[in-house]
Amino acid sequence: MRNVLLLPFLIAMIFAAPATSQTAESDQPAGQIAVEDNAATDAAIATRIRDILEELDVYSKVTVSVSNGIVLLRGTTLDAASVLAVEELVSRVEGVVAVENRVIESTDLIERLDPLMERFSDRMQRSIAYLPLLLVALAAFVIVAALGILLARMKQPWDRLAPNMFIADIYRQIIRLVFVIAGLVVALDILNATALLSTILGAAGIIGLAIGFAVRDTVENFIASIMLSIRQPFRPNDSIEINGDEGMVIRLTSRATILLSFDGNHIRIPNSTVFKSRIVNYSRNAERRFVIDFGVAGDTDLTQARQIALTALKNLPFVIDAPAPGVWVEGLGDSTITLRCAGWVNQQDSSLVLARGEAIEVIKTALEDAGVEMPEPTYRLVSQYAGGSAPAPETPSVGKSKPATGKTPEQVDLKDVSADEALDDIVNEERDARQDNDLLTRQAPEE
Repeated sequence: MRNVLLLPFLIAMIFAAPATSQTAESDQPAGQIAVEDNAATDAAIATRIRDILEELDVYSKVTVSVSNGIVLLRGTTLDAASVLAVEELVSRVEGVVAVENRVIESTDLIERLDPLMERFSDRMQRSIAYLPLLLVALAAFVIVAALGILLARMKQPWDRLAPNMFIADIYRQIIRLVFVIAGLVVALDILNATALLSTILGAAGIIGLAIGFAVRDTVENFIASIMLSIRQPFRPNDSIEINGDEGMVIRLTSRATILLSFDGNHIRIPNSTVFKSRIVNYSRNAERRFVIDFGVAGDTDLTQARQIALTALKNLPFVIDAPAPGVWVEGLGDSTITLRCAGWVNQQDSSLVLARGEAIEVIKTALEDAGVEMPEPTYRLVSQYAGGSAPAPETPSVGKSKPATGKTPEQVDLKDVSADEALDDIVNEERDARQDNDLLTRQAPEE
């Protein structure tokens, strides 16, 4: 029964086999591949390649031979790039099966110099042809740059816009640079070479970056000079302290701050150091405090001593009422109690140093007149005597005051402590001698 069922299926397979075979054969290329050795075709290929190479002077020394579609190239060229280019060129010719490239780079001196002379001559001719256009571009550059230079030389509006001459000069330099770049852009645009500008600016940026790293301290000092000249932390004749250097300000230059010490010496501090340092300005406020310490005996009536010292301070004509003077107990020493006396003076009218000296003299006199003892340090020496007892030490009498030798508050004249103008005169003379090299102005904003 099973064989009977398989019989129809086998018959169908037998009739279907020829159809399947015909379909598979129809998918293959029809006809035969022709194989021929045609010398005429090789000659035609060689002739075509020679005609192409003859049009290119660089391949004038190259010979061509073709066999069975294989091209053999021999000869010399002027550079290695031409050796590779000729192989690519020949492979594009119809009928070429393969290319055997035996072309080498020429080492003949005359052959290599001839194209160089030709290129030089060609460039000279092109330069002469471009000369009128080049002159026009140069004239445009000169006109634009000259306009910027003339504009920068004007005093206004730069002197009015800038807080000082240093910033005004920076404005002028920026104007010159902007107009020079604008002139360069116009000239390159006339020459149709604006793409060259990006190369120039890129090179200038790299060079500027390298120079910036090389002169980093100088650049830092320059930037500090700009910041100090814009926001001036001090004024001419101000008494200041910078990193422990004290003196009166003479001038601020583009590189350094110059002080006149209280001994009459010049102190030159780089602006980068000034900008980063702690600056103490003693002249910014007209009122300034002086402090005096007195040591009194341990058994002194401190309330009475404080009142005596405070009264003496208030009676001094150069001590101002606001802020008010004060006296307080500062500390306890080995043999004394320290009273601290503080008073304020107006620096524009009185010298702090002279005022402090006069106050010491007056307060000392007042305390001594009141019987307040200001003992010196006492030392006890213990020793043994072979033949007897040691002599009794002399006991200082407590409460006895020494004769007053100083001035009383009523004897102090305000002129005795008037502000010393000698250093101010020196500073003013030096500033008047070099007014063109100073960045300090009274009109600049204060920090």
